[in-house]
Amino acid sequence: MNDRAQAGTDLTVDARCNSREASSSRDGPVRIDPEGTEYPIQDYAPLGDGRSVVLVGPDGAVAWWCVPEMDSPPLFDRLLEPENGGYFQVRPDGPFTMERRYRTDSNVLETIFTTATGTARVTESLNSSRAGRLPWCELARRLEGVSGTVTFRIRAVFGTRGDTLSPWLQPTPNGCVFHVGPVLGVIRFSDNVHVIEEEDRTIAATVTVEEGERAVVALLAGEDEPLGIPTIAEIDGRIDISDDAWRLWAEGLGYDGPHRSEVRRSGLALKLLLYSPSGAIAAAATSSLPERIGGPKNYDYRYAWIRDAGYTVNAFLRIGAMPEAKAAFSWLIARLHEHGAQVFYTLRGGKVPEETSLDLAGYRGSRPVRVGNAAAHQHQHGIYGDIFETATLFVADGNILDQKSATVLADLADECADRWRQKDAGIWELEVPQHYTMSKISAWQALARAVELAEAGHIAATCVPRWSRERDRIQAWIEEHCWSEARQAYTFYPGTDRLDASLILAVRFGFDGRERLSSTLDAICGELGRGPLLYRYSGAEREEGAFIACSFWLVEALAELGRQDEAEAIFAGTLRAAARGVGVMSEMVDPETGDHLGNTPQGLSHLALLHAACTLRGDRERDLKAAR
Repeated sequence: MNDRAQAGTDLTVDARCNSREASSSRDGPVRIDPEGTEYPIQDYAPLGDGRSVVLVGPDGAVAWWCVPEMDSPPLFDRLLEPENGGYFQVRPDGPFTMERRYRTDSNVLETIFTTATGTARVTESLNSSRAGRLPWCELARRLEGVSGTVTFRIRAVFGTRGDTLSPWLQPTPNGCVFHVGPVLGVIRFSDNVHVIEEEDRTIAATVTVEEGERAVVALLAGEDEPLGIPTIAEIDGRIDISDDAWRLWAEGLGYDGPHRSEVRRSGLALKLLLYSPSGAIAAAATSSLPERIGGPKNYDYRYAWIRDAGYTVNAFLRIGAMPEAKAAFSWLIARLHEHGAQVFYTLRGGKVPEETSLDLAGYRGSRPVRVGNAAAHQHQHGIYGDIFETATLFVADGNILDQKSATVLADLADECADRWRQKDAGIWELEVPQHYTMSKISAWQALARAVELAEAGHIAATCVPRWSRERDRIQAWIEEHCWSEARQAYTFYPGTDRLDASLILAVRFGFDGRERLSSTLDAICGELGRGPLLYRYSGAEREEGAFIACSFWLVEALAELGRQDEAEAIFAGTLRAAARGVGVMSEMVDPETGDHLGNTPQGLSHLALLHAACTLRGDRERDLKAAR
């Protein structure tokens, strides 16, 4: 290495870092098998920089990182290929216990490792700068001795993208460069780290830290571009700069009610999923984590759904994160203008690639491992309701629509008025099209909000009479075809006795018939409930876990219907079941084992928590009055 690569040897422990309070841990110290490769999904902690997301396991291994963007192929993929996948690990040499948490109001992670010889802290960050996101990916890992001595083993094994390419290392005067297809980068070490291997697809090193000593390890990467190489001291300093940026953002959130820490943690999780170059919001940061262990329902969620983005915009508005809400809403409108009413898009706004499978073992043997998503070809009426509810809340918050956006919305209302009679794939993206009740309610919601926006002067009012007539026809159709006297509930679709937990959302959407809606909630809880958790629809318990967002939707609906005590109890129970580990939630929970299932971090779970907490605080009635 040259002098620049060697810089930064004098790294003293920052007392400011040590004194900073960390978020409360939900679990005590955990003994880790150093040779383990698979851990429960809830035990992986995400880091992010506004473009990509890292998942760090309890063994100190980065088991998932797509570089340079969330929907790029993975640089490290041990999460889906436990035996031969790539990883980047920093862990004590020998047996250890660990306890970790995020710093307060931050996405910077701290882990305390305890061994027979001492205790050390590892602080990890996917760094940004004072000016915002860096033009390269920079994963920084600071190792500090707390007591005694701890020897760490450091090892990076680069992934092969499902045996589709071969990583290779290239020694240069400026460092050992790794190449993984178009991705290249370097691993930087402080001078007290001893490199013991640089060959084939592996870089390995070791370091011992005593009380008060520090070492830093960092991985820098880019794709098909020259790579700037900062000093170790600069990288180390950016850990605290990144922490300050996260805390400053969290402090600006306009929520100070009950469950404040959970609300802020969910806001920070959603912020991880916001793709800053475009304003898109990814549904989740991973692909193919199973909805049932060993089952085939393993999907790629690294794309931006209209539904999830719309709900997230609404959640950001409710907690005062206006810049993020505006960016995501503008992105939604632009995509609808460019491509029309599609279910989802890539993070850069293009069409999602055809679904293919990779030859990977899968998480705990759950195959197939997918890239792309076949649901891109579906039609869902829910798109209309989602975008109009978002527009309504956006202007209710004091913001304005431009003429182009107003025209896009008016055209979508016309399209909804034409298409609502057709079958669709529904909110759950099922393969068999039906006249799903929730889809009809979403179409009703879209036209109801379109009328309100037009009457308030936000969009053209030329078609208001037509929109009003179709709105009323949809409501009459639902009452005639979708209500079951036998079940005393709205059913999944006409002609069935099956139930659908998404109908809980009808309360939020303001659909008429509060008595019927309250009765529907009771039926859903009776059939789909497992304690505070809910399955998505009748029969889902045979195929998947309980869907976390449904429980928070239920909290919100019960509170709006005046059933406050029930809402509070379910909220508390759902938090106990779902907000485990460092407080980041995936898509589902297995009610039997308590383990998380599905992709993580899951935006829908966190935004549903935000909505539920705000409604319990009493915000919803105020929000609805403002929106109307």
